[in-house]
Amino acid sequence: QRMSCGYILCTVLLSVAVLLAVTVTGAILFMNHYHTPVTESPPVISTNPEEANALVTIEKADSSRINIFIDPNCPDAAGTFGRLEGLQTSLLRAVTDHDAEAKATKNQQKALLVTVADEVTKLLTHAVQLRADCDGLKKGHSAMGQELSALQGEQGRLIQLLSESQTNMARLVSSVSDVLDTLQKDRGGARPRLKADLQRAPARGVRPRGCSNGSRPRDCFDIYVSGQQEDGIYSIFPTHYPSGFQVYCDMTTDGGGWTVFQRREDGSVNFFRGWEAYRDGFGKLTGEHWLGLKRIHVLTVQGSYELRIDLEDFDNGTAFAHYGSFGVGLFSVDPEEDGYPVSIADYSGTAGDSFLKHNGMKFTTKDLDNDHSENNCAAFYHGAWWYRNCHTSNLNGQYLKGHHSSYADGIEWSSWTGWQYSLKFTEMKIRPVREEN
Repeated sequence: QRMSCGYILCTVLLSVAVLLAVTVTGAILFMNHYHTPVTESPPVISTNPEEANALVTIEKADSSRINIFIDPNCPDAAGTFGRLEGLQTSLLRAVTDHDAEAKATKNQQKALLVTVADEVTKLLTHAVQLRADCDGLKKGHSAMGQELSALQGEQGRLIQLLSESQTNMARLVSSVSDVLDTLQKDRGGARPRLKADLQRAPARGVRPRGCSNGSRPRDCFDIYVSGQQEDGIYSIFPTHYPSGFQVYCDMTTDGGGWTVFQRREDGSVNFFRGWEAYRDGFGKLTGEHWLGLKRIHVLTVQGSYELRIDLEDFDNGTAFAHYGSFGVGLFSVDPEEDGYPVSIADYSGTAGDSFLKHNGMKFTTKDLDNDHSENNCAAFYHGAWWYRNCHTSNLNGQYLKGHHSSYADGIEWSSWTGWQYSLKFTEMKIRPVREEN
């Protein structure tokens, strides 16, 4: 009987152990691999000494029961029951603790995932903002680079002008000294020629009204006072140019009698030319033209002349500059050799003065540099003029049609429109200073 009870007891214990192992393993696998919100209750294992012939009762979640029966007369049953109940309690506590830890871990993981998702969203938003800021900075950097380049260009020009101005005084003193030396050397040979010229030419002074009896007109003013008072082309015969030449006469502006020697109006004629072209003249008298330094000289040495410059912009605004005294090569024995220097004084008008700074300067073209700048101002500013270093006016510059980005290389009259506005129309004309009644 003892061997039978021991055998039965071992069988029961083994069965209970297997069932407990299966139950625990199933519960762990279920919790680890399935995420259903409802967890199935573990089976309840209990001893039932009150029930006849029942050693152990296992109640599953679906309320079904498994009863294990044994002979109650086995002497070791009571102690074994106590150990089994203790083992059941420990196993159930372990399963419960594991389930609680799993739930807590799962909740922590969920909270961590939510936190990570929020941080990722914030990082993405921040990245988008950083990219937008970067694009804005790139655009701003590009614009600043362009402005910096423009400022550097202007700075270069200013530095150049300042550098040139430091040497101009010394060069001017040297030039005056050279001129005085040359005049002193040439004085002996020049006297006979000057005497002959003075004998042929009338004294520079106020022009009497009209021509002397039977004489030919010396300029447009002589034609005007003779009774021909319509604008147009006429032939004149200056004192030192007896063969004569044709000019355009303005017979209507400010009393008439003006001899036109320069006109810009449509850009049809190229004014960026060399010395010979500016000496001899070019263009059409009825349109854009330059009369020629040689002819301007022979006109202005006949007597005292005044200069009028009419200007017009592309908004139909007009202005004028008047100079009471004007001449080209007035004190030159050989005006071409001297560079046809300009003499100008007594400004009045509405355009502001942009010419007096050039008083006394020689004429410069792209192929003959007579200015005081280290560079050739005519080549640099695309014109031809009585440049100093370099200019406040550039009426023979490029025809650029109003505002332009380049600096001072258009048809400029700086006191009226600045250095970056090319005028629509200019006309330079001279008239002898008249006697007052």
